[in-house]
Amino acid sequence: VLATQNPIEQEGTYPLPEAQQDRFMFNIMVDYPDEDEELQIMKMTTATYAGQVAHVLDGNKIIRLQELVRKVPISEHVIKYAMQFARLTRLNNPQTPDEIKRLLAWGAGPRASQYLILGAKARAVLHGRYYVSGDDIRAVVHPVLRHRIIPNFSAEAEGITSDVIIDKLIQMIPRAEAESLTDARLPNLTE
Repeated sequence: VLATQNPIEQEGTYPLPEAQQDRFMFNIMVDYPDEDEELQIMKMTTATYAGQVAHVLDGNKIIRLQELVRKVPISEHVIKYAMQFARLTRLNNPQTPDEIKRLLAWGAGPRASQYLILGAKARAVLHGRYYVSGDDIRAVVHPVLRHRIIPNFSAEAEGITSDVIIDKLIQMIPRAEAESLTDARLPNLTE
């Protein structure tokens, strides 16, 4: 399921409860288009433009891709690396740094770790690799965590957002060691 969410500052929008936000795998920030992109949008939406719809994937291929993503191997040290991003946001965790505790009202649950791993596996597939690296985890950590960790009033007063807190975690958590696996290419999925 894909959904859009308007900024909370806009009239008629209401915040989703944390339990509902947690159901979304990613929170992807979409900025305004640049001038060339906006020009293309205007041309395509204000004239008699007839878009071409191409059949790309059918339901069976989508299911095969989902199964493939889940089969991508991930080493235990990369799993533990991913878990640290969620675990170190929990206020009741004695290992959570005080610098993080003082900024958060709410931390991420286990679903965050699940989605970090699945998102990283999907990214590895998209990059033609059949293994997950720490770089894959870091590439998805912002969209996975930004809606799962809630800055407290003090952090908000200082202008500290969840993305700033995630950046702090990236700096604090030691990087997962480089993978020793070779760049194994994936089978052709278009057959």
